[in-house]
Amino acid sequence: MTDTCDLTVIVPTFNEEENIAAIVEAVNGVFLQSGIRGEVLVVDDSSKDRTIEIVQEIAGKNSNVRLIVRKEDHGLSQSVVEGFGAARSGILQVIDADFSHPPELIPRFYEAIRGGADIAIGSRYMKGGSIEGWPLKRRLISLGATAFGRILFPEITDPVSGFFALRREVVSGAPLTPRGYKILMEVLGKGRWRSVVEIPFVFRDREEGESKLQPDTMIDYLRQCADITRFSTTRRAGPVWTEWTKIVRFGLVGLSGILVNMGLLYALTEVAGLYYLVSALIAIELSIMSNFVWNDVWTFRSAKDLRIGRNLLRFWSFQAVSMGGLAINVAILYLLADAAGVYYLIANLAGISIAFAWNYAANRHYTWRGA
Repeated sequence: MTDTCDLTVIVPTFNEEENIAAIVEAVNGVFLQSGIRGEVLVVDDSSKDRTIEIVQEIAGKNSNVRLIVRKEDHGLSQSVVEGFGAARSGILQVIDADFSHPPELIPRFYEAIRGGADIAIGSRYMKGGSIEGWPLKRRLISLGATAFGRILFPEITDPVSGFFALRREVVSGAPLTPRGYKILMEVLGKGRWRSVVEIPFVFRDREEGESKLQPDTMIDYLRQCADITRFSTTRRAGPVWTEWTKIVRFGLVGLSGILVNMGLLYALTEVAGLYYLVSALIAIELSIMSNFVWNDVWTFRSAKDLRIGRNLLRFWSFQAVSMGGLAINVAILYLLADAAGVYYLIANLAGISIAFAWNYAANRHYTWRGA
């Protein structure tokens, strides 16, 4: 495809008659002010209000405004993917029609891609980003979805953002199977990319129209995450496969640490004759040291960093996280067994599971950040 413009701004719509004229005008104003030769591509899901009519009127007066009306397989993600295929530029930007994404930031995304990034993501959760106008329930749902997404993409603070830009090559030929509203997750999981830049922004709740958040959104999202995981596992390639490999290795190292702990506890108590609590403290510490070495060498492959200061910093970070995990395990065991009456072995298993999630997430984001 021959590029006829520098940037395509894709605006998925459904019943956006209150916002569409204003957002198109705002985006064109950004083009004019920044000198970007851009187009606005509105992809509509057969709106029942005047959205289509309004866009047609605007397109009749502006040659850089186009409209696609989708008759079937409706959905925001499907609309965005159709926009990818119809774009007339090599750089694609996705933005909501309701001004929850500030159009004035479009030039920053554009320059980030031109500067070498494959994907530029608007983040609500990095320093400088935030959310305005959301009730507590919606914030908790969003935080949960983001935390789950970061299991797959730990280096990205907002993998479920709907405000992003990318090179067309990232999605060209990619086997995208869009569903729901988290199209960025699909792009990250199945697209071809190496570098990502995040740009902080303030998300503002809808000014007009109807919110897209529906009860089945989370179900679609979980199915999408499972599909991305299956895709990466089958191909044994990509960032998700790399991350799951680290999770499995981290778990195996943890199991080896249990064996080290039990073996030392027995040897120090039965052979060396130490008091069992003293033996336990020594066994715990030595198993933590063993886990650190194996995670450093094998799981996160940081042993090539021979600087003593950095190694010590990682070790003390791992030590602190491990103590936190131990406290979490004991707390969950006590709360479930004593307070809730759960059978103690099941309570302990729940504690171990939650502590493992804490240990991996904390070490991944702090101890071995960027590994």
